[in-house]
Amino acid sequence: MAKTTKTTTEFVCSECGASSPRWLGRCPSCGKFNTMAEEIVKAEPQTAARKTVYGGRAKPLSEITFERYDRISSGISEFDNVLGGGIVNGSLVLIGGDPGIGKSTLLTQIAAHLSAARKVLYFSAEESCSQVKLRAERLNLKSEKLLIINETCIDGLEAELDGVEFCIIDSIQAVYTDELSSSSGSVGQVRECASKLMRIAKSRGITFFIVGHVTKEGALAGPKVLEHIMDTVLYFEGENQENFRILRSVKNRFGNVQEVGVFEMTESGIIPVTDYSGVFLSESRGEEPGSAVTPAQTGARCMNVEIQTLVSKTSFGLPRRMPLGIDYNKLTLLIAVLEKRCGLNLSSSDVYVNAMGGIKLGEPSCDLAVCAALASAYFGKPIDKYVAVFGEVGLTGEVRAVSYCEKRVAECVKMGFKKILVPAKNMKSVAKYADRIAIVPILYVNTMIKNLFKD
Repeated sequence: MAKTTKTTTEFVCSECGASSPRWLGRCPSCGKFNTMAEEIVKAEPQTAARKTVYGGRAKPLSEITFERYDRISSGISEFDNVLGGGIVNGSLVLIGGDPGIGKSTLLTQIAAHLSAARKVLYFSAEESCSQVKLRAERLNLKSEKLLIINETCIDGLEAELDGVEFCIIDSIQAVYTDELSSSSGSVGQVRECASKLMRIAKSRGITFFIVGHVTKEGALAGPKVLEHIMDTVLYFEGENQENFRILRSVKNRFGNVQEVGVFEMTESGIIPVTDYSGVFLSESRGEEPGSAVTPAQTGARCMNVEIQTLVSKTSFGLPRRMPLGIDYNKLTLLIAVLEKRCGLNLSSSDVYVNAMGGIKLGEPSCDLAVCAALASAYFGKPIDKYVAVFGEVGLTGEVRAVSYCEKRVAECVKMGFKKILVPAKNMKSVAKYADRIAIVPILYVNTMIKNLFKD
């Protein structure tokens, strides 16, 4: 009698990928509610036990040979900077973002550039081949050598990869494998398809660019194992109504994870932006109270970012704190410092904070600039447009030293700023710029407020 395989089901968490033999209202691994979905799992037929010999494979670190990773330009300078200097052969790059943000447009431009000298395959699971060609013609791309296939089953992909150096999967949630009976986009399908791509990339040295959908919370859809498998994870952010886009690196095994690339969406495609002054600085800064400029370090680059604040009397018993680009807990902490150490009464006012250009400032060096902008809005006095502020603020009101101080001051000098407020403990490292810009050492937050608002 022929052996039959038994088909079983299990419940898998759509957030973390944890599995359970029965349905649970709350995932025991990540703690999320109503995320357990039923999936069909086909057990493999039993085969003879495989004998594997282990031992003797470990080597001392001193005997490991260093492998150099050759980088290839994508044709878009900002994209190369976010990757750490270019594309690494045999890597997996995941690009996530909201629908219509420009993920497919960006990858089509990169594929057209690479196909001029190398064999590139565009594996489209969401669009037909004619739709991809229509986009390439709209962008005026020379893509005669670009290979395109419209398919949703990933099992036949390996047969199409003969001689291919780069492959684009658009998107990972739209493809499936016949080894699982669940629908495409499910936790099991995404996990298995990503594992197949990883094995192909590492065994054949093919670079994969994978498009990923995001959830309504802004996180990549699918299990967390999807991000663990990837070598690089990028987020493409921005508003559909605006022309500027920000590409952020959240994981990179071959570069800095704090890199940010700025792009502009035009009729001819996505172009890199090298002059950030028009993106992160407003033309009317210094005219109205509530704004301050800080030199923010993002990866290997430093850029001046304007922080805007609005303080208004609350109409409710509990005042609102609404930060954009600034951590909520950090804003609450800085408001408490201003109230306790500087005497600013913000307990009865709504506070709104926004980092210009949609950038997210997570480093502590922007603390002093947030305090300066809040004080400016509170007193109703603007800060001069050629004044920059940076420094970390402690709970005692002390301004602590920060890293990359010399680089921050150099960026302000290059941008034409006339005055900069820096932590007093960083004065020694920036003393050489004293003849080109007025450097004011700040030891406490109230000292900064007195310096900016003397009268």
